[in-house]
Amino acid sequence: MSKWTAADLPSQTGRTIIVTGANSGIGLSAATELARAGAQVILAVRNAAKGEAAAAQIGSGAQVRELDLASLASVRAFADSVTGPVDVLINNAGVMAVPESRTADGFEMQFGTNHLGHFALTGLLLDRITDRVVTVSSGAHRIGKIRLDDLNWNAGTYKRWPAYGQSKLANLLFTFELQRRLAASGSSVTAMAAHPGYASTNLQSHTASFQDKLMAIGNRLMAQSAEMGALPTLFAATQDIPGGSYVGPDGIGEQRGHPHLVGASSAARDEAVAATLFQRSEALTGVTFPPAPAAVT
Repeated sequence: MSKWTAADLPSQTGRTIIVTGANSGIGLSAATELARAGAQVILAVRNAAKGEAAAAQIGSGAQVRELDLASLASVRAFADSVTGPVDVLINNAGVMAVPESRTADGFEMQFGTNHLGHFALTGLLLDRITDRVVTVSSGAHRIGKIRLDDLNWNAGTYKRWPAYGQSKLANLLFTFELQRRLAASGSSVTAMAAHPGYASTNLQSHTASFQDKLMAIGNRLMAQSAEMGALPTLFAATQDIPGGSYVGPDGIGEQRGHPHLVGASSAARDEAVAATLFQRSEALTGVTFPPAPAAVT
């Protein structure tokens, strides 16, 4: 059986797709292929100039709008600018292992950008999404632990990699909880997650430490291309798979390869933690989703 590639994308003509962080890396690769397949792609980017350069590379199927996921005001302004239906929202943008810093709203940067920014964006756009939400996580979710007593690292010593792992675990907990809520409400909208494996992008160049040099070597020697890393996202965004699916590469350790359904850690499947995280994310962002249906007893 042949492996799935971007050449297998079904026609996306007539569809509108938002991709956050689409000016480089797997976001740019995904946006390029979706536009090639006929979609109108909204490049939701922090740097408008870089976004315009990416749109020029993609062609007429792309448009640029500013979005800084580290600012809830920017998230709200972006959501307000989206007036028509959106078939697919791809929550792709992210930061990894950055030095300790804070978002405009005082959140720890990785949790605030990777999780809370996308949580708020999804909630604000949910009434316009017609097909699915795809959120990009990482194999690093397996090193994550949700610090329910201190989500934003306000106490103790900040640790960049555990903070990154928490944000990527939060992406999966959010996806699975959102899917449960959508299914219970009878919505036809679904929530999916994907991860790119080890893909060579500029994500690995912002630790502001010696690790940047080490990861640059790894990118050259071991990583797959951004185009390959985008395949799980494209698969999750376009294929007929169940809500709550998690897509990643099919190679050893899910580091490289073609997209297929993969498993998540037991922590990512903890429904009690997911529900609590969802509620606290609503409180932190001020963005509320439709109430979860009461459990049948």
